[in-house]
Amino acid sequence: MIYFIKFVYSFVLPPGLFILLLLALAVWLWRWRREGKAASVLLGITLLFYLSSTNLVGDALIAGLEDDYPQPSAVQGDVIVVLGGGAASGTPDVDGTGNMYGSAANRLITAVRLHEQTGLPILFSGGQVFADSGNEGDIARRQLLGMGIPDSSILIENRSLNTEQNAQNTAALLREKGLSRPVLVTSGFHMTRAVLQFEKAGVAVQPYPTDYLVSRPMRMYTGRLSPSAGAVSSTGLALKEYLGILVTRLK
Repeated sequence: MIYFIKFVYSFVLPPGLFILLLLALAVWLWRWRREGKAASVLLGITLLFYLSSTNLVGDALIAGLEDDYPQPSAVQGDVIVVLGGGAASGTPDVDGTGNMYGSAANRLITAVRLHEQTGLPILFSGGQVFADSGNEGDIARRQLLGMGIPDSSILIENRSLNTEQNAQNTAALLREKGLSRPVLVTSGFHMTRAVLQFEKAGVAVQPYPTDYLVSRPMRMYTGRLSPSAGAVSSTGLALKEYLGILVTRLK
């Protein structure tokens, strides 16, 4: 019963509420206005919106990206390169202000754990993307020091605004420091595009994906058919990556 209630409840709040309103409008156009063609088009748009709002579709799209590169059993490199993924400015932290968003924080934690296993230095790449966001590189340095990573093991690139700049600026810093075998740490959904950008920058990496969003194995249940804002976010995130991969390959 609890799962049935959750399913019904998902249509009370957006995006489920908007799906019901669009469906009602399509029925109205067909039944009372006799606008069969317009009703059919609207019904198709509503169905597409509904599917993109479900975890069934969002998780499938994300999993397709996460499966591109398996996590290696052993690290083989001379530096751990971590890509940023967004940060907030002015927010309270244990030892200062400014925090990484979820994906960026997960990537940073993975890098710290790999450093503890291997002793390799950590190179973090990421700048201040928007006027009201945090400078990821500066926040990363503070948090890495707070987690016990010595300053001598930290390299920061704090100017990049996107993945392409991450690759280009990191490549320049690697050459400057005499490093040539980077272990690339980023989210599983982001790894394919990141590897392509580093290849274009002339850098071969060992991919070490982390921050997985989809459980394995994927299972089918009622909740996967419920519309949710989280599923919309997953679908949009995946489509952004697929589009970015296509554009990168065409350049």
